[in-house]
Amino acid sequence: MKVETSLLVIAFIITIILGFIIIPILKRLKVGQIERDDGPKSHLKKQGTPTMGGIIMIITMIIVVTGTYIYFTAKGQNNIANNILPLLLVSIGFGLIGFIDDFKKLVLKNTKGLKPSYKMLGLLIISVAYVVYLVYALNIGTDTYIPIIKQYISLPVYIYIPFAIIVILATTNAINLTDGIDGLSSSVSAIIITCLTVIGILFGSRELGVFGSIVIGTILGFLMFNLHPAKVFMGDTGSLLLGGVISAMALYIKMPLLLIIIALVPVLETLSVIIQVTYFKKTGNRVFKMAPLHHHYELSGWKESKVVIVFSAITLVLCIIGLNIVI
Repeated sequence: MKVETSLLVIAFIITIILGFIIIPILKRLKVGQIERDDGPKSHLKKQGTPTMGGIIMIITMIIVVTGTYIYFTAKGQNNIANNILPLLLVSIGFGLIGFIDDFKKLVLKNTKGLKPSYKMLGLLIISVAYVVYLVYALNIGTDTYIPIIKQYISLPVYIYIPFAIIVILATTNAINLTDGIDGLSSSVSAIIITCLTVIGILFGSRELGVFGSIVIGTILGFLMFNLHPAKVFMGDTGSLLLGGVISAMALYIKMPLLLIIIALVPVLETLSVIIQVTYFKKTGNRVFKMAPLHHHYELSGWKESKVVIVFSAITLVLCIIGLNIVI
């Protein structure tokens, strides 16, 4: 645990240093948040706040994971070193898709950003590559933990691969939708990733414990700039990155279905959008004052900080429940 703790602290410090360097650069480049006219009126004052800050997390993760790889290789623990890299690459891959989308919107001033079809294709390619790696290169098998019966079941490979791909795509989308209030996505993701990291450590996956610790330190460092009032937003660069981390870790420990419990907040955020759109198309009326769900509570009178605290507290309780189910 000493190494994991050290990596968490190192990632935290590097993220803060990078934040002080990169945020002013984003300001000079005028890479500012574009708020919706039909969104909460309180958000209009955020117009122009630097976004695409997820690049801070990407750079930190690359630096620390690379250093960690060198450290474990030098100690002759090549298995740990080699298994960390795919976790980093899939996460960074999703982050880069988000970066391209953010870059087109904010730097090139293309309001549509990356075409949805291209964006989905990019996410799909990365998802397929990672799942194929897990099944055929890492040979982890297709066993999947079922929380309700607390047992693993072996899925046929032709069912497991599409299922795992759907898990990744759904998770990245859910975390992306959760990003809409200062510090919300960061806080919720940090708690979920901490839960997955603890499970990885308890089940003897050293590489997952190491990788998770690095990500936790990175998010906590980013939160120093992202809590209300936010100095920077993560953008799709950060939200897709974190979605990639969560889904990659859950599949690595064969517990993707556990996300239904520990990541219930992002799940509900996604369902609120689906319900809102479907109901509006059929009736012309809305179920929620605004979707995703966090905006509904904002428009109901909750302050941003209250939404973050409540949603984070709920996630923490659910993660404790998830740990009790697994252990």
